[in-house]
Order: sequence, then structure tokens, then C-alpha cells
Amino acid sequence: MADANLHRELYNTDVLANALNNGGDRPLLHQLDGPTLTVRDMRDETSRYTQVLAGLGVGAGDRVSLIAPNMPECLHVTHALQFLATLYVPMHPLSALSDHLGVIRDADVALLVFDAERFEARAAEIAAQVPGIKLLAIGKSDLAPDIRELAAGYAPAKLVPPVVDGHDVIRLGYSGGTTGKPKAIPSIQRTGALTGLYMQAVWEWPQTPHVLSCAPLTHAGGAMFMPALLRGGTFLILPRFDPLQVLEMIEARRINCMMLVPTMIYALLDHPRFGEFDLSSLETVFYGASAINPVRLKEAIERIGPVFAQFYGQAEAPMVLTYFRKADHDPNDLNRLTSCGTPSPYVRLELHDAQGNEVPDGEPGEIVVQGPLVMDGYRDAELTRQAFEGGWLHTGDVAVRDPDGFLRIVDRTKDMIISGGFNIYPRDIENIIAEHPAVAEIAVIGVPHAKWGEAVMAVVVLKPGERVSEEELCAPVARRKGSYQTPKAVAFVDAIPQTPVGKPDKKALRARYAEAAAAG
Repeated sequence: MADANLHRELYNTDVLANALNNGGDRPLLHQLDGPTLTVRDMRDETSRYTQVLAGLGVGAGDRVSLIAPNMPECLHVTHALQFLATLYVPMHPLSALSDHLGVIRDADVALLVFDAERFEARAAEIAAQVPGIKLLAIGKSDLAPDIRELAAGYAPAKLVPPVVDGHDVIRLGYSGGTTGKPKAIPSIQRTGALTGLYMQAVWEWPQTPHVLSCAPLTHAGGAMFMPALLRGGTFLILPRFDPLQVLEMIEARRINCMMLVPTMIYALLDHPRFGEFDLSSLETVFYGASAINPVRLKEAIERIGPVFAQFYGQAEAPMVLTYFRKADHDPNDLNRLTSCGTPSPYVRLELHDAQGNEVPDGEPGEIVVQGPLVMDGYRDAELTRQAFEGGWLHTGDVAVRDPDGFLRIVDRTKDMIISGGFNIYPRDIENIIAEHPAVAEIAVIGVPHAKWGEAVMAVVVLKPGERVSEEELCAPVARRKGSYQTPKAVAFVDAIPQTPVGKPDKKALRARYAEAAAAG
């Protein structure tokens, strides 16, 4: 009988161990101010951090969280947790204290690792309100031991991946909560490994990626590290997104690959010094997480080049549900630029109506998917039942498919406005208003209305120095979509609130303007 290990599947720790153990002294991780780390350096630090955490009693199944800006220690800690088969609970560093407390309590986090320089006060607040939680600092702190100092006391060793099951939970993420209470979403070993493989197969990577990482490493930004490692590239960490710093680094370091959210792209285009920098090294800019203004995407293609590629997924089925290739971005076709691409060959994807029937091309339907990327389920059994109704994962995103197979997401089902009995998809209206050259950003929401139930409202950020009337913005909507879809009010604001991951926070907007509507 064959040995049980003969056909054992490989997971991310197996791949990471092989790559770091055998990578030698080629440069891998760059920082703005700190030293460059080679592949061997990364192996050594991962080994030391793994030994530190094991020495503190951290082991399989324990829940550990991290609050830190982008820094090498984010990778050292999260990689070490993988080698200990520990359950990692990511938290966005920019989230409010109440959000951090909610995640820590719900997930029953036992250990919080924090950056001492920037988040010591937050760690102290958490410790005061969560009895029994252990703390570990990155850097000198009065609250907790310094993991850097502890790590220096260990000799590095060859990385040995743990033996795990494909359905072991390795990560407990929380949805953004843009339409309700955040949901706990367990991610298993098998999904993590397949996501990485599918990203490498479907996404258009430079031959040797030189990646600039300014999206949070604790979230999607961290997914860019493995391709850089495995393809012989480099990985430059910026502590946070700063448009001038990004422009400077693209030119100085000849960056050829990045991941951005749409608001980051807008910030680069709008920076007064944009034209001073040579961005010709860029080969691929992956973007996603929220809808992009097609007019601004056209501008980006014309000013930067045909380097943009969109990915679509969600925590319940990550990052590779659809892909919009660089060559399919036609700057002369604004409708095509509203697409999220075509379905990945590694998923089964359909558009269904409310009765679970597949809809024809041109008709809106909810994106539903099947396949190995789909989560095993939420921790809440009733939420799982609802999400898997009919044997499909219901994404909550409504899309239209054109005859060429391209999908265009028209909205979240929970963002849909119902006015006078009519279903209105805010993204359709946003795309029309976004065509006006004075508009920098736009969000359309529904607000309470005594007669119609909900009324359409547009929240608009204008480009610097621009002025435009409500009538001028709304007239094209009336012509193309009808009066019932035309905004009944327009609010001009300096900025649209964002969630920590860069999505327009429509829940916050609805709360703000619902109060105003009620008062009025």
C-alpha cells in the first residue's frame, strides 16, 4: 500500500517553504528606509518569528490578530502563523476601535500583535476592554515584549511546513460590512492554495514582477508577495498609499506591477506633479475592490498606457471569479470599460433571477458561482443556508452579460433602490453622471421618500476648480434612463467616505442623508 504522503497535496506553507529554503541570496523585499532583504533573509526571519510565537505557546487553532501598517514584519508574522497552523484574524489598521473590538471578541482572539510606533495606544485600549488578551509588540513598547528583540535571540533554521488537512481553517476574515453587520468568513487551506495558483494562471504578470505594494498587506495587498517570490521578482513595501511617493517609486525603482483600488488611480491622475514622472516601466496595474469610473479609466489608459487589468471576487470566493484583460480595455468604448471581464475558467458562473433561473444576455441577474474557490460556509448556519440556496454561492452582485460574454456589474442587490415599485441600479446612474468632465467621484444612493418609498440621490465630488449645476448632471440621466431614475437631489461634497479597504461607504452615506431627508 502506498505511503500516505506519496500523493499529499501541497498548500501555501509547502510552496513558501520550498521557495524560501531554496531561494538563495537574490534581493527580494525592498523598503523605503530599511535594508533590502534577500530570499534567505526572509527565510531566516520567518524561522525566527515562528520560533518566537511557538515559544509563547501559540499553536494550531489559536486565533491571532495583527494591527500594523505595511512593513516587513507583517509578512514575517503572517508567514510564521501559517507554519504554526494558527488561525489568522486580519484587521484593517485604519478601522475604528469599535470595529477592532467587534472582530476580536467575535473571533475570540487570544494574541494581538501590534506596531508599537503607531498602534500602542490602540493596543492599550483593546487590552483594557478585552480581559485576558495577550499582547506582542513590533518595536519597543511599555505594554508588551518586542518580537524583533525576541526573534534576534533565535538561530534561523530550515522551514518545515506543518502537515494539515485541506479543510483546516487558516484565516477568519470579516466582510466589510458595507451593507450590514460584518460576517465572519473562514478560509481553508485548500482555498488559499488554489487562489494563488489561479491568480498565477489567469492574471497577466510581467515576466519578472517588480511589485510596488501600497495596498494593505494584511488584506489583498499581501497576495502580491508570492508571485513576486516565485517568479524571481522583487517586492517594494510602502507603509501606506501616498500618490507622490508612488509616482516617485515607479520611476526610481522601475516598478512594473501594482495593485490599486480605483480611488488610488484617481489620486495618481489628479496629483499636480503627475506629468513629471516616467511611468513607462509599468506593465500591469491590477485594480478591483469597487466600481471604477469608466471616464477616469479611459483617462488612465490614455495617460499611463494599456496596462490596466481588473479582477473580481469576494471573501466568500476570492479574487479570480472574473478577469478583465488588458487588451479588452477599449478606451473608445465606455460601455466596455464598465465591465469586470469574463468568467474565470476555474469557476462555474451564472446569472440568476430571484427564482433561481438563468437569465438571458442583456437581462440583470445575480452572479452565482460554484467551484473550489467557494468557502465552506459562514460560522452562522442560517447565513450559510441563505448564501448557498439552490446549490450556488449567491454573491449579492447583480450583473448583465453581453453577447460576447463580458459581464457588467450593475450593483449590489442590497444597494438597489426601489422607487415607486421600480428597481433602480445606482451604478447605471453613476456611470452616466461620471461622463461629465467636471466629476471626479460619484456615489448614488436611495434615501427615504414619503410617496415613493425611496428617492434617488447623487453625492458628487467635483474636480478642483470645477463648477456645475444639478440640472446639468441630471439631464443626461433623464434622457437615457427616464425621469424615475433621475436623481431628485444632488449633494456636492469634498470627499466621499471610504471603507478601510477603499470602497465608497454607501452605508454611511445612506445614514447621513436619511437623517437629512427625515429632518426635511
